[in-house]
Amino acid sequence: MFGVVLLSQGAGLVVAIGLVVLTRQALPAGRDLALCLVAGVVGGIGVSALYQALAVGRMGIVAPVTGVLAAVIPVAAGIVLQGLPSPIVLGGIVLAIVAVVLVSRVADEGGGRSGLREAVLAGIAIGIFGVVIAQIETEPFGALTVIRTTQAVLVVGVILASRASWRPNPRLVPAIVAVGLLDAAGNTCYLLAVQSGALAVASVLSALYPVGTVILAAALLRERVTRDHAIGIVLAAVAVAMIGGGST
Repeated sequence: MFGVVLLSQGAGLVVAIGLVVLTRQALPAGRDLALCLVAGVVGGIGVSALYQALAVGRMGIVAPVTGVLAAVIPVAAGIVLQGLPSPIVLGGIVLAIVAVVLVSRVADEGGGRSGLREAVLAGIAIGIFGVVIAQIETEPFGALTVIRTTQAVLVVGVILASRASWRPNPRLVPAIVAVGLLDAAGNTCYLLAVQSGALAVASVLSALYPVGTVILAAALLRERVTRDHAIGIVLAAVAVAMIGGGST
């Protein structure tokens, strides 16, 4: 698990450094630097806890718990810091959270640990991560470089302290690198979104990622779309339309 986190975060770090050099963006300083360091720590905890939850628990529990907490915490913070959005946007946020729950539900008959504790920790940490990076005002690639460096150092420290196995299966390396690159792209887009718009709106829209996962699984892997999934996808589309329309 630690190898997956280290390699994925390292891949994102390499890309972030390259983009900083190409675009000549400055690294954060002062308050923004402190926020990036905090974001790196809580983000590293969140990703590690999520992977651990998926490894030891049941996806049918891990996915909705993590997804909803990761959405609700930034939404609540956005309302406190920026005030209530318009009624149509607020209704879209509620629909989006319901859609996350429905789309994240999977048929899982397996036993073993539920992964609930790890899922709760992951959801809280990822939610806090979203709130923290929303306060960063510096240029995104510089911020992402510091965040990814902090996460890599954190994971290396845990590996050294616990002497845990960290070398991933070589066959999985390309997929892990791809995950790291996509994660870095997602973080950058989220940072740009919250810098230019409302935290509550950006956070709940980003939390709709399970919808894309279900659609891709059905299209590419021929996985069956359940009734709950279908309802969730429809609600997600309505939610996005409400949030987009109410935010213009």
